[in-house]
Amino acid sequence: MSAPFDADPSDAPVRRSSNTFLGDVWVNFKRWNVKAIRNPFVLVVSLVQPIIFLVLFTQVFGQVATGAVNRGGGAAISYETYLVPAICIQVSLAAAATSGVGLVNDIENGMFEKVLATPMNRTAVFVGKTAAEVLRIGVQISIIIGLGVLLGAEVATGVVGAAGIVAVGVLFSLWFISLSNSLAVLTRDQESTIIGANLLQFPLLFVSTAFLPLAALPEWIRTVAGFNPITYGVDAARAIMLGADVMTVVQVSRFDGLWNALVPALVVLVALDLVLGSVAVYLLRRASSSNVR
Repeated sequence: MSAPFDADPSDAPVRRSSNTFLGDVWVNFKRWNVKAIRNPFVLVVSLVQPIIFLVLFTQVFGQVATGAVNRGGGAAISYETYLVPAICIQVSLAAAATSGVGLVNDIENGMFEKVLATPMNRTAVFVGKTAAEVLRIGVQISIIIGLGVLLGAEVATGVVGAAGIVAVGVLFSLWFISLSNSLAVLTRDQESTIIGANLLQFPLLFVSTAFLPLAALPEWIRTVAGFNPITYGVDAARAIMLGADVMTVVQVSRFDGLWNALVPALVVLVALDLVLGSVAVYLLRRASSSNVR
């Protein structure tokens, strides 16, 4: 009997990847969660600094700041209640700033190049990584709210309001996560990414309504605050915390109560998330193994 005929390998059907977008998201979501658990130092650092701010600011400046907060009259609120939303946004900033550092680590140890060589969807890679970081940020904000309540802060809108503050903090973090990852892809350097993120983080925090009402700030800071994303994040979280319209940079009266602050703030944050998220995805899709150093 003659030997069986060997088919030409070139005639064999091409085997396509069975990857799905959601499957790629899930793989990256799990990988970044495992990586975070194995390196808890980053988690602790991004949470410790806001806790220090919360404790020191309320204990050292509490009495003076309470007078400035309540200068306009109306129902008196404690500085703890006023400050907790700002610290929640600070947690979002601090945690989001470390996002790019994780990507730089992947670039430096060659993992980023391996991911680019796989058939995984580039957008799914970014979405999965972001989802893992959003979960971490949500947990950290919940811790801050709990600590704030222990220090005397009051959430006027209750448990639902606390969940709303977490949601605002997560929504706020997305644009800074995108910015941090964009810096990582562009610089491919850990120090540059950290410096770039921190260079924006702290100045923006202090030229906003995070620590004092707009009326108590110098004129030039009021102007800057009107264009500062942190102002919109803080005012949205604070409106939920107090159950009232607290936004002063934009005057809206179309809605009821706290929604006059929430709606314009959410519009600004969603727009930022879409623009900077698109930039981050574009840079990731544009990246290739040939330009990863």
